[in-house]
Amino acid sequence: MFDWFRDGRREETRNRPFPPEWEAFVCANVAHYSMLDDVERYELRAMMQVFLEEKEWEGCGGLELTDEIRVTIAAEACLLQLGLPHDYYRNVESILVYPSAVLLPEHRPGVFEQIDGAVEASSPIIGQACAQGPVILVWDSVLHGARHPEQGHNVVYHEFAHKLDMLDGAADGTPPLADSDQFGEWVAVCTREFARLRLLAGQGHKTFLDAYGAKNEAEFFAVATEEFFDRPLHLQQHSPDLYHVLSAYYCQDPAGRVQRAGRNEKTDKEGTDGNHE
Repeated sequence: MFDWFRDGRREETRNRPFPPEWEAFVCANVAHYSMLDDVERYELRAMMQVFLEEKEWEGCGGLELTDEIRVTIAAEACLLQLGLPHDYYRNVESILVYPSAVLLPEHRPGVFEQIDGAVEASSPIIGQACAQGPVILVWDSVLHGARHPEQGHNVVYHEFAHKLDMLDGAADGTPPLADSDQFGEWVAVCTREFARLRLLAGQGHKTFLDAYGAKNEAEFFAVATEEFFDRPLHLQQHSPDLYHVLSAYYCQDPAGRVQRAGRNEKTDKEGTDGNHE
């Protein structure tokens, strides 16, 4: 009964007219939006309306939460699910947005917690996806990444990729996949490319993926997702197999969109402006 009411409410929300001012925010801030076709844009707008209504939003650190902030984040989060069967990120209840890089409270070990080695000090972050909690984002990094895909850093793609990864209960770099064949190909390709990234990053070489992806498999998937949507031709050139498995998972072809739009990608990355989690 609850599902019936929920689905009916969602359908009503999807069919509402999309506010023109929201469309203006998406056009101005989300570079990828201009490359979608009419059908994709219609579906993205419908998804956004449900996402915006169902999630709890909170401005933190003195940030006044505006429609521009909410709409920009919603557009990029929903873009990841545009080709997927989905439940509007059922594992995301709330989104906390700070104005700029935030220093999270330092972890204090419990009385019975055993610590091996030094405890890492807290450092400023630009985003975090909590397994049983909210998505935390920093607005100045969100806006910069949304407007500058050529730099290959997008905190919304990164953190919501983590949430997709967590849908099966584990942040292990492997989101829920369609079948055993897709799983087998995913494991083979991603294992190889993760090892390649770790080797090159460990030797101090410049890597085609952000070296932060060498931290673990979960970060590899999140970083690869950023590259897949922001600089798909670059990813396709350096690892066609990785592009293929990501395209098969997301059921999208960003490289084809870029080519149809006649866009050029700048492939020299600048340094990151903070840390992901």
